[in-house]
Amino acid sequence: MRIGFIGDIVGKPGRGMLETHLRKLRKEYEIDCVIANGENASHGFGLGSLHAKELLSYGVDVLTGGNHSWDKKEIIPFLDVMPILRPLNYPEGVPGSGVRVLHVKDEKVAVLNVMGHYGMPMVENPFLRAQKAVNALQEEGIKSIIMDFHAEVTSEKYAMLHLLKGRVSAILGTHTHVGTDDLQVVEGTCYVSDVGLSGARDGVIGMDKEAPLKRFLTGLPASLDIPKKCKKIVQMIVMDIEEGKCVHAFKLKLFDDKAMVRLEADYE
Repeated sequence: MRIGFIGDIVGKPGRGMLETHLRKLRKEYEIDCVIANGENASHGFGLGSLHAKELLSYGVDVLTGGNHSWDKKEIIPFLDVMPILRPLNYPEGVPGSGVRVLHVKDEKVAVLNVMGHYGMPMVENPFLRAQKAVNALQEEGIKSIIMDFHAEVTSEKYAMLHLLKGRVSAILGTHTHVGTDDLQVVEGTCYVSDVGLSGARDGVIGMDKEAPLKRFLTGLPASLDIPKKCKKIVQMIVMDIEEGKCVHAFKLKLFDDKAMVRLEADYE
């Protein structure tokens, strides 16, 4: 079974890259299921229902979220009827779910969406909630478990790897939008600190550079915006899963104006 995971899709440039390339990538690399973080897909902040349907039509099977999951209030009713996750570790009673079980090639695959603590909204302990969810899934006999860990700092992400390595198929970092080069497979668990954004690659985390520069130079507020013209990228981790273990993984970086790059994982 081969699963693809796409990092934070940022605005129209990110959606456009998926529209142009995702179907071809699925076919070329024989990908059976695609998971993508969509919490920035609607103009960089949140996910609207129309853009959710758009991404699903391009070949995404499940959309995950994070701290921007609630930015577009109109998406809330859809969290219970569409394949859209919000972080698992929000308190009980919050709309939506942080877990979804898919059927891929006659096998159950669980997708978990977990949010870190540092620099994030107040949520329950991500490590305890993730551990509890993994225990419950394994009691159901589900071996293949893919986690989107939406967190700010690498310390939390590496700690989650050490907590759950060998028990989940993948722990894939999102949120910072900056792709890291630490893709590895440890005891059958695929890990990367951050997959990296899909969208504008010549601004600041997918946004036009002018507002961030004003903030950093003056300390004054400035509204972030998606650039109207930009160079674009789509970044995806591709994993081969057997009996719940990742046996092979690589990263694809596809640019709008030059050849694609493929990076192989390190193995331990």
